Amino acid sequence: MTKALTPDSIAPPFARYSHAVEIPAGHRLVVCSGQLGIDSQGDVPPDVESQTRLCFANIAAILGEAGMDLSHIVRINAFVTGREHLPGYMKTRDEFTGSPPPASTLMIVSGFARPEFVVEIEVIASAP
Repeated sequence: MTKALTPDSIAPPFARYSHAVEIPAGHRLVVCSGQLGIDSQGDVPPDVESQTRLCFANIAAILGEAGMDLSHIVRINAFVTGREHLPGYMKTRDEFTGSPPPASTLMIVSGFARPEFVVEIEVIASAP
């Protein structure tokens, strides 16, 4: 089992994430490239919550190829194109993350390769 590291000697996380996650010896890692909110037909929904759901659906499919699922995520790096997308992204992210929550970083960026994308998510997952 992974172990969340959230020392009492530092400020608590701002949202539902762990400051760090310890991965036990002998676990495999999967490092997932950034996934965008696009479905298999190439459709991109207009809102951050729908795009975030598609990002996690794509991540789930990738992890499935390695015999893992979303509960194996230990690290999330996410990028949104504006501060207004933070609440919708975080609310939706929390639907897909277990306990303890993974370590996580969220950054605001100026944009992606196509202007309709508002969120991109990359993860690291670990399993025995």
